[in-house]
Amino acid sequence: MLILDQLQQAADFTATEQRIATYILAHLSTVTDLYIKDLATATYTSHSAIIRLAQKLGYRGYREFQRALSTAAITQAQTVQKVDPNFPFDPTDDDQLIAKKMADLTVTTVQKSFAQLDIPTLTAIATELMQANRLFIFAQGDSQLRARSFQNKLVKINRFAIIADEYADAAWNAANIGPNDCAFFISYGGTTQVHQQFAQYFHDQQLPSVLLTGNPQSPLLPLTQYHLVSMQSETSFAKIGTFASQAAFEYLLDSLFAVMYAQNFKHHLTDLQHKQQLIQNGPLHNK
Repeated sequence: MLILDQLQQAADFTATEQRIATYILAHLSTVTDLYIKDLATATYTSHSAIIRLAQKLGYRGYREFQRALSTAAITQAQTVQKVDPNFPFDPTDDDQLIAKKMADLTVTTVQKSFAQLDIPTLTAIATELMQANRLFIFAQGDSQLRARSFQNKLVKINRFAIIADEYADAAWNAANIGPNDCAFFISYGGTTQVHQQFAQYFHDQQLPSVLLTGNPQSPLLPLTQYHLVSMQSETSFAKIGTFASQAAFEYLLDSLFAVMYAQNFKHHLTDLQHKQQLIQNGPLHNK
């Protein structure tokens, strides 16, 4: 039986041994570095009580017991656990456990997004965005932050996106989109009324459009040409933050950028080297 299971089951433990086990389970990441005297002080027990517990679990002494705990701590840190995306941590969690849960949430969100990803659609969107003269991104709130991150990456391949909702100019930007441009809606709920109005106009005018959403029932779906849907178990309001939805969007936009880059990898790499020379050692160097 694994050492953590033994400690949790507490079979035939005395009250003192139960107190030691409870402390170890709650402070696993730090107890692996404690001297026996420090663990005894923290648990209000004695050296002999800790050694008796170690021997009861099949270890010859504290050092061997501590090595087993260290191995268990490493394994636990590398094991991804399911986390509630709306309330991924509890008020009783210590800082390390909170960080671990946030890491687990990010990993499981990316895995779930990848499992839902339609690769031919991703490829088609990348091609569409590379061929478009101009890219207009419609995004609000947290989604606009992801849009700005994507916008920043596109500069590296000489593509310049316009955040259409910026400066209350969304309607003007929508009116300026032509058949050689592309409208890109980024909205987790996909229910924003003004975006529906724009999408309907683009659909009627047969203008290229893309949607990234977390809502498989979004009214924008039938109005857009291409869609990436990443469903997460995240509620609209009862949550600490938009952790899962934004991690999913960041992953999908990063993947989209990577596919765009890879479609002409050699050219982009050569261009990168040229621009770096200009910026680092050439006339654009900021001394």
